[in-house]
Amino acid sequence: MVIGKNKGEVINNIKMQAKQGEYNKKVELGDPKLTSEEKNKIINKYLENRNKISFKLKTKIAKITISILTSIMHKDTKIVGLENIKDLETGGIITSNHFNPLDSLIIQKLAKKIYKKRLYIISQETNFAMKGIIGFFLNYSDIIPITDQVNYMKRDFPKIIKNILKDGNLILIYPEEEMWFNYKKPRPLKEGAYYFSAKNNVPIISCFVEMKETSKKDNDEFNKLKYVLHVLKPIYPNPNITAKENSVIMKEIDYNQKKEAYEKAYNKKLTYDFEIEDIAGWRKK
Repeated sequence: MVIGKNKGEVINNIKMQAKQGEYNKKVELGDPKLTSEEKNKIINKYLENRNKISFKLKTKIAKITISILTSIMHKDTKIVGLENIKDLETGGIITSNHFNPLDSLIIQKLAKKIYKKRLYIISQETNFAMKGIIGFFLNYSDIIPITDQVNYMKRDFPKIIKNILKDGNLILIYPEEEMWFNYKKPRPLKEGAYYFSAKNNVPIISCFVEMKETSKKDNDEFNKLKYVLHVLKPIYPNPNITAKENSVIMKEIDYNQKKEAYEKAYNKKLTYDFEIEDIAGWRKK
């Protein structure tokens, strides 16, 4: 599903960043730009409200709606590799490629398969500033804000992560950081997800979403896509080394798994030479 129009400029931004070797940079247009004071206000509001009854009620409404949307929008989405995590008994951190504002619904479908575990999503605090129905879902869909505000990241954020995982739940972290719309290739990863995996002694549930193009028109710029979620081998931290050391090793393993999944799915070697075919479903090739 395409959200927003005029993606040509976004694709040009992807092309430019790829040529510069900057694979984790923002390419979308019109994202909110917040001052430090505005960021603090969002974080404080989240911390103050997250345990209130009204917040939990809105979260329940949002989660039920998302469950329905997932069933409708991804009834044809295939999940392969579930046998790789059939023995999962603990919580875990899911990593996947990030290519659509709604790609977390694909992971929601996976969460239902994993003994119906509850899925939380890490997202930038700027998303909490969005208005309307999208803003409602971003604020009340078990989304945990991440920010550059030091006190929150050092004190509150790790505690929230620890408690979620201790309860046996799942957390989706996009280690590519920014969303690149319909970009097929796995991008270099950041270490945060792997650090928290090691710190809390839970596995990384490594995933890669393959995009299959159809001939059906979605809008003037894109054809509709079908998705295949590849569940790869889980990556466990080594208890004999530090979380920081683990984060480097686990990140490398995860990247190589996603690279291999890409090459098998698209039957081509992964390079970062930009081709317009890298953008799935683009009609203006």
